[in-house]
Amino acid sequence: MTASAQIPDLLPVLPEIVLIVGALALLMVGAYGGERSSPLVNVASIMLLAAAAAIVTWLPSGKLVTFGGSFVLDDFARFLKVLALGGSAAAILMSLDYFRREKILKFEYPVLILLATAGMGMLVSAGDLIALYLGLELMSLSLYVIAAFNRDSAKSTEAGLKYFVLGALSSGMLLYGCSLIYGYTGTIAFPGIAQAAAQGGLGVTFGLVFLLAGLCFKVSAVPFHMWTPDVYEGAPTPVTAFFASAPKVAAMAIFMRVAISAFPTILVQWQQILVFVAIASMALGSFAAIGQRNIKRLMAYSSIGHMGFALVGLAAGTQAGVQGVLVYISIYLLMTLGTFACILSMKRPGGMVEDISDLAGLSRTSPTMAFLLAMLLFSLAGIPPLAGFFAKFYVFIAAINAGLYALAVIGVLTSVVGAYYYLMIVKIMYFDEPQRSFDPMPREQVVVLAVAGLFNLLFFAYPAPLLDAATAAAKSLF
Repeated sequence: MTASAQIPDLLPVLPEIVLIVGALALLMVGAYGGERSSPLVNVASIMLLAAAAAIVTWLPSGKLVTFGGSFVLDDFARFLKVLALGGSAAAILMSLDYFRREKILKFEYPVLILLATAGMGMLVSAGDLIALYLGLELMSLSLYVIAAFNRDSAKSTEAGLKYFVLGALSSGMLLYGCSLIYGYTGTIAFPGIAQAAAQGGLGVTFGLVFLLAGLCFKVSAVPFHMWTPDVYEGAPTPVTAFFASAPKVAAMAIFMRVAISAFPTILVQWQQILVFVAIASMALGSFAAIGQRNIKRLMAYSSIGHMGFALVGLAAGTQAGVQGVLVYISIYLLMTLGTFACILSMKRPGGMVEDISDLAGLSRTSPTMAFLLAMLLFSLAGIPPLAGFFAKFYVFIAAINAGLYALAVIGVLTSVVGAYYYLMIVKIMYFDEPQRSFDPMPREQVVVLAVAGLFNLLFFAYPAPLLDAATAAAKSLF
């Protein structure tokens, strides 16, 4: 890259540069200021994420490519970057009160989230296998650390270790898949792989299987879901809220980009894999959650099921399918953040509680929180006219139009099973004898819950902005 061409060439990467330079600057602030600087670092991190989102929307429209095609900024990347940045900002906002109360308010937490989000940006824009791996590892290494963020808690440390060991295994599988694909196609760039894969060959299919296995781990799809319940339960609750939101957006983004950009010519092969993974994830997410008594474990199984539903749209392999996945992941992000705002408010003078039975009689002690949580749970179950119903509607319609009738039918049936455990929580909140009331909800959680709750309730009245943005994003991928 010549010196004169450097600045315009780096323009597409500006949001990631802002996040990384900002993270390094805040690290210096924290190192000099010690624990006293934590509130400042938290606020500055949220402002940096907002600035990065503003830059993403401000950058010239159309497809921008840099680093010899390794980094692609198109409408698809813009849409998902804004989602990931918003999810990360909400996760930092929701963590403030919790870490202050637990006396683990450390400046490293928002810095790690900034680095993880920069990795997500890289991942969403990856145009070849090396960029994909770099983005994935930058995101994952930060996530391993924040899973074990509460060093004095054995559960948190165990969660971090489990996530790290299984994550390293999945990275190895993904890397092995990448090396097979490179060996058989002679290129790492997605367009080149697409051309070479058209010639067929068993080696490319083998590589694709390993690559998809690594990506299934990142979205916690069956059979690579085993880390999810333990990590969700063991990690501090704000960390779990982060895991359930922004990283899922980035991982689903690269899943779509790899399938549609690098392997459009062998659709039949990866479609079979995705159909199996989607059915297994929906079934496990629906049935395994029924016996859960810890609300964070229940949300872990719920997220496994929801990733299965999102993959139904991708399995269609069509533009409508990708649009369905984009709508699904946007609505899922907001539903999850709203639900975790309520879970973070489950605290009494003795400390945090995580049992579903602790929500008993919430409708009488805190009617507004009970109503909004009930609406979010109905939405997660896919009950009309809430936002979650439309999320499922778009992916199932895409699957039906692509001829995947069995997949759509199984999706609807597992939705019905999943509705049982969401309705069970609503029943406990509205019909059981009240327990001692929770402490008042902190302002930060109120903001997140209000935004998520109103979006969820009013989406049906004006869905056009999200649908139009998702349509434009899906179009740019084809």
